[in-house]
Amino acid sequence: MTTMHVALWVIVALVVLALLFDFMNGFHDAANSIATVVSTGVLRPTQAVVFAAFFNFVAIFIFHLSVAATVGKGIADKGVVDVYVVFGALSGAITWNVITWFYGIPSSSSHALIGGIVGAVMAKAGAGALISAGIMRTVTFIFVSPLLGFTFGSLMMVIVAWIFRRVSPSRVDAWFRRLQLVSAGAYSLGHGGNDAQKTIGIIWMLLISTGYASAADKSPPGWTIVACYLAIGAGTMFGGWRIVKTMGQKITKLKPVGGFCAETGGALTLFIATAMGVPVSTTHTITGAIVGVGSVQRASAVRWGVAGNIVWAWILTIPASAFVAAVAYWIALKVF
Repeated sequence: MTTMHVALWVIVALVVLALLFDFMNGFHDAANSIATVVSTGVLRPTQAVVFAAFFNFVAIFIFHLSVAATVGKGIADKGVVDVYVVFGALSGAITWNVITWFYGIPSSSSHALIGGIVGAVMAKAGAGALISAGIMRTVTFIFVSPLLGFTFGSLMMVIVAWIFRRVSPSRVDAWFRRLQLVSAGAYSLGHGGNDAQKTIGIIWMLLISTGYASAADKSPPGWTIVACYLAIGAGTMFGGWRIVKTMGQKITKLKPVGGFCAETGGALTLFIATAMGVPVSTTHTITGAIVGVGSVQRASAVRWGVAGNIVWAWILTIPASAFVAAVAYWIALKVF
């Protein structure tokens, strides 16, 4: 494949494929942002997706591009990355997203993308071409982000219960129907801030590998940033309704106060991770927060079987997307 061919059509096609993944990320993960606010009846579904999409995009003005830098420069050796690797990575991530969306499983788009990068890079050059520090931070947060979400969610529930212990349930419900708009906005902000940057990172990786950007650059071209935030917001607008039901009602029955605590706990976790430049799963985070809220009420309030199925999806995400990415890499290498 010549440089001219890369310049004329392959790079453009891969950028479009990356933006498709970003759109699917918003579509797939819309449930993370809106499930609690829809399930508690605070907003209608159509209102909720517009609300969440707005805050997904507003995140462009708030968060530094630390996560994009991690994905673009901190997962794989830049000398190994080429158009085949990027194609394989995106193919693995998109395939896993489609499968889990179809079955209504709230898996991680983020880890699907990381798994895709890992699988394609290993297919080309082996594990030695991976940057262990970036991989380990990402893998560690598979466990840390739901635990933080659980901790913050349960702590918020305890604090709120203590503060409002003398207030009637009807007044508490009325207050938190309003406050849940704040928490849902904060969580959507965190969702956009962390997840859009992953696609910015892989496009940046592509541009560096093909000479259209320099590894010394502190940030990617501005058009990639705007395009990725618009794409994830558009995906959220369409919403992944199959997953909303799982997140909002099957794990535990939420009231507005519980929705507020879960969203606030999840938002805090996302803000911390994004500031650290760690690409975390918004799915893992909000699931941990919902379980934390439910377990404070009583352990039996959580449907642990549903939560267990979700955990299995988490475990399988990286190896499954890595396998598909490796196959896609080899096919692309042979066909093109």
